[in-house]
Amino acid sequence: MHQFDVAIIGAGAAGLFCAGVAGQLGLKVLLVDHSERVAEKIRISGGGRCNFTNRDTTPANFISDNPRFCRSALSRYTPRDFIALLDKHGIGYHEKHKGQLFCDRSAEDIIEMLLAECAAGGVTRWQPSSLKAIRYLASSPHGISASSYEIDSDRGVIHCAAVVVATGGLSIPKIGATDFGYRVAKQFDLALVTPRPALVPLTFDEQAWAPFAQLSGLSVPVKIETGLKKAKVTFLEDLLFTHRGLSGPGVLQISSYWQPGTPIRLNLAPDADVTEILAHAKATSRKLIANELATLVPARLADTWVAQGAALGHNWSRPINEASDKALAALAERLCQWELCPTGTEGYKKAEVTAGGVDTRALSSQTMESKQPGLYFIGEVVDVTGWLGGYNFQWAWASGFACAQGLAAKLGCRDQRDSETM
Repeated sequence: MHQFDVAIIGAGAAGLFCAGVAGQLGLKVLLVDHSERVAEKIRISGGGRCNFTNRDTTPANFISDNPRFCRSALSRYTPRDFIALLDKHGIGYHEKHKGQLFCDRSAEDIIEMLLAECAAGGVTRWQPSSLKAIRYLASSPHGISASSYEIDSDRGVIHCAAVVVATGGLSIPKIGATDFGYRVAKQFDLALVTPRPALVPLTFDEQAWAPFAQLSGLSVPVKIETGLKKAKVTFLEDLLFTHRGLSGPGVLQISSYWQPGTPIRLNLAPDADVTEILAHAKATSRKLIANELATLVPARLADTWVAQGAALGHNWSRPINEASDKALAALAERLCQWELCPTGTEGYKKAEVTAGGVDTRALSSQTMESKQPGLYFIGEVVDVTGWLGGYNFQWAWASGFACAQGLAAKLGCRDQRDSETM
């Protein structure tokens, strides 16, 4: 039998960071993962340079059925704290866009840093290693604590006082994503918020999308929104046309808020007064409408856009000075308020994260411990999902840190009581 203070399941961002902190706080830590390669999501993120945090992180950058939950952890471990850790390890970084921080060299620098922190804490790492069952012992037969856990693994039985589930979500199954964390939660009667793909491209009906499929690869800055009134969410980001629908930062952002069966709305020229520009062009130009439109949006998009006029009852293929005011008004309105209804998403295979997960109402916001004593959940497996731009990694660091601090406070006191009775 292998004895540890805590077993952390999942060697991704949250698990690695929590293990290193907990080990350096004096706990005997086992880190277990079923994959051969450590932290694959870190490795592929940010185009291989890892968007490891965002300088401007606030609780408003996260969605959850319980939106106040993330405040405690985020306030106690900030982007500045993680940046200080990078500085300690001599890792260069730069800001790319809207507070997003990336490694100068490679995401491998973050992985090596986390492994070094684990080594400094004496963390034992089993990888690859599969787990078969977890059992809660209300009264431990091994004299380690009043209550504990036994875990069956391919390397033998593990006995520990606490278990941390850091197994992530269902996104990107090709790098090893599974539902293990959700199954553990269900085993111990903890509620789940239904998981769903988030930060994911949107898809449309193939026939309806056919005129725009030819724009695949075209990127354009847009204003994108979904929802109504108080539920309306808006982003100003780039959009990318694909063969099946829309992607790019703006679409990934809105996808976390989009509800099936509801529309999204796009302004394809958010920085321009399209109505005024077209009216001025009508009075001063004899160019084709498409040529004038190409001063506002890419030419490929302008050509595709005017070609749709006939289906809408307008002739947008003529010179702009010959166009009716009504036709130009309709053109401007559609360009600035293009409403379309996605049929779905590209699913977990293309989703950057999984929204939903372990219901935070079953967790302590201070320590990440669940209502099941000694069982903790951190990172993406929890119903806290950040925006695109480094926020989800910051949640991994913050929730992992809160958990490690909670473990040290709880198990440290236990160790002191045990020593006093010897």
